[in-house]
Amino acid sequence: MAFAVAKDVQDRLTRDLDENEARIVTTRLADAELLITDKIPDLTDRVATGVLSKKTVVMVESDMVLRLIRNPEGYTQESDGNYSYMISSQVASGRLEVTDTEWHLLGVRRGAFTLTPYQQHPVRETDTWT
Repeated sequence: MAFAVAKDVQDRLTRDLDENEARIVTTRLADAELLITDKIPDLTDRVATGVLSKKTVVMVESDMVLRLIRNPEGYTQESDGNYSYMISSQVASGRLEVTDTEWHLLGVRRGAFTLTPYQQHPVRETDTWT
C-alpha cells in the first residue's frame, strides 16, 4: 500500500476526484510506490526510522500521479482554429515516472564516475636498478 492516498492527490489537484478518478488514483499510487521501492527496497524502514520523511514520500507519490491526472493522454500541445496552448511535460507528462529532483528528495544520488584501467606490469629479474 502506498504512503500517499487519493485525498493527498485530490488536495494537490485543488478539485474533487470523481469515483472513477479516485479508483484510478489509488491504483496508480500503488504503481508509483512500486517504482520507488524498485530503487529503494527499504523505503518503509527508512520512513519508520525517520531517515526519510513520510511527507516527502507522500509528496513524490502524489506528484507522480498528478502528472497522469492532469494530462492522461500525454499531450504537449493542442490547437483548435486560432486557439492553441502548450502543457509543460514537467508538470503533466502523462507518464508515471520519478523525476531526477524527486529521486534527490528521496535520497537517491546519481553521480559520475571514472573507470581507470590498472595494468600490473610483470617484474623481470633483469629489470634492476643499480
